[in-house]
Amino acid sequence: MVADALIYHPSVAHYLRYVATTVGRDKLLRTLQYFSRFYAWYLFRTNHPSSQIAPFDAIKKQFGLSRKLMRVGKNIEHFKAAAQAADSKTMDPVLKYCAVGRQLGYGMYLSFDTVTYLDAAGIRPISSAKRLQQEAYRAWFFGIFFNTVAGVYTLYQLRQRALSIDRKDGEGVVELKKVERERNATNVQLISDLCDLTVPAAALGYANLDDGFVGLAGTVSSLIGVWSQWKKTA
Repeated sequence: MVADALIYHPSVAHYLRYVATTVGRDKLLRTLQYFSRFYAWYLFRTNHPSSQIAPFDAIKKQFGLSRKLMRVGKNIEHFKAAAQAADSKTMDPVLKYCAVGRQLGYGMYLSFDTVTYLDAAGIRPISSAKRLQQEAYRAWFFGIFFNTVAGVYTLYQLRQRALSIDRKDGEGVVELKKVERERNATNVQLISDLCDLTVPAAALGYANLDDGFVGLAGTVSSLIGVWSQWKKTA
């Protein structure tokens, strides 16, 4: 009876729906990857022996390589989204340009990332792999940058909408609650983008950030991704 109660519990069904998605599995791996990056840095800074650091270094590298393989081919999705955004006649002009910039940035990032996988996995050494990885980081940086600009602009728009709502009217109260939900979602996405921005910024030398800071920031954005995907599969 206890076993049946556990097996048929709604949470188990929800978990299975979650792990059935590529995004769900990727976010879990990403959380472990970036936490391992932070924890390996922490152990090193606190003078722990290399034997204790090695497992977390291995998790960081192997999970990163696994995620790189899972991303192969995903660049096409972003190039298509960029074309659709460019063709849109109804989007706000600022959000439209940001959407095109974001999708092109992600598409270029994933294209370079796919090529470097062959070298990283030891399938085919590529002499220019390091330069291509830097180009991948640069494209990712600009993709996230455009998304951050879109988030800030959306918050401004929502603030203007909130100011124009009549709070004494019943429909106005409902609309205000809707604006508040949209604002909360935008704030969460903005926090995630700012955390993600630390990864390419540190790799490109745009910011002097150590592995501990980048690892923590990546863990936070990954957990936000886990939470977001968990809600989508509810």
